[in-house]
Amino acid sequence: MATGYGYGKVILFGEHFVVHGKPSIASGISRKTVAELRPAPELGFNIVDKRPGREMGFHIIDKRPAAEGYIKKYEEAQRKSVDLMNKAVWHVDFDRNPVEVILGGDLYCASGVGASAASCVAMARAVNEHFGLDLSAEQINLCGLEGDKAYAGTPSGIDNTCSTYGGLIYFRKNMQGGANTIERIQLGKPLDIIMVSTGITTRTEEAVAGVRERLKQNPEEYGRIFGEAEQIVAKAKDALANGDAEAVGKLMDENHRLLQRIGVSHEKLDYLVDLCRKNHALGAKMTGGGMGGYMVAVFTCPNCQEKAAKACEAEGYMVIRARIG
Repeated sequence: MATGYGYGKVILFGEHFVVHGKPSIASGISRKTVAELRPAPELGFNIVDKRPGREMGFHIIDKRPAAEGYIKKYEEAQRKSVDLMNKAVWHVDFDRNPVEVILGGDLYCASGVGASAASCVAMARAVNEHFGLDLSAEQINLCGLEGDKAYAGTPSGIDNTCSTYGGLIYFRKNMQGGANTIERIQLGKPLDIIMVSTGITTRTEEAVAGVRERLKQNPEEYGRIFGEAEQIVAKAKDALANGDAEAVGKLMDENHRLLQRIGVSHEKLDYLVDLCRKNHALGAKMTGGGMGGYMVAVFTCPNCQEKAAKACEAEGYMVIRARIG
């Protein structure tokens, strides 16, 4: 049996703006999706999918922990992601070499935690091991990018990069099609975070399309907002490197207000942001595609982190506790 993994991610600064060539800062988190792959002949049956347009023996059993409706909603996108990765990188004849892949791990799947990219990277690593493709980390990362197109349309590349490499990164998409800017950031001081799921499953592709349309309608206003977002990332990069947690928190608050202004937050996200701030978070914001999904709050005190986590859990929300750095 071959196995592969992909890290979940948290975007600390710059989501949505990153799609338009602005910088962002994100980190892999310790929670991950794991893919276990076995060849079909060992299972004693042929699992080639006979639906029109799906004649490929790549059968997925999705056992990941997930928000209600998440797995079902993305079932077709998941199948498409495999097609895209195979055409771009693997080039495996699964009709002749059918396999079964079981997805699991401890990454709770909901919008905003990089679950789609994590599943793509995990499957790519498992396929690479099983078929002996000898793919480099860069090629695994490309698989994540290609597969994520099935979910996000035109992903920035930040999710698959975090999922592949982990760690804290400064990322900027090259809008001319060249290599993206990826820089490692060494934290001056570790930060405790919580990520809280609203329980609302959303499509990043729809959120991105909405911002793009509003940008066309209000280019001057959005130009100013995008400029502010870029300045926040520059300040945050320095604050993270210097270990200035209070500055990081304040900048996260500013970033959330910008995301509200471009229409990608949600009343539950705003409520959870306020709840965490009231429970000793240095700063809090939505993370990822928005319109539901996850928010993130940052702390320097483990006791404060736990207090905020319990406050959210007491109201029925699912919480991920993690540390960056």
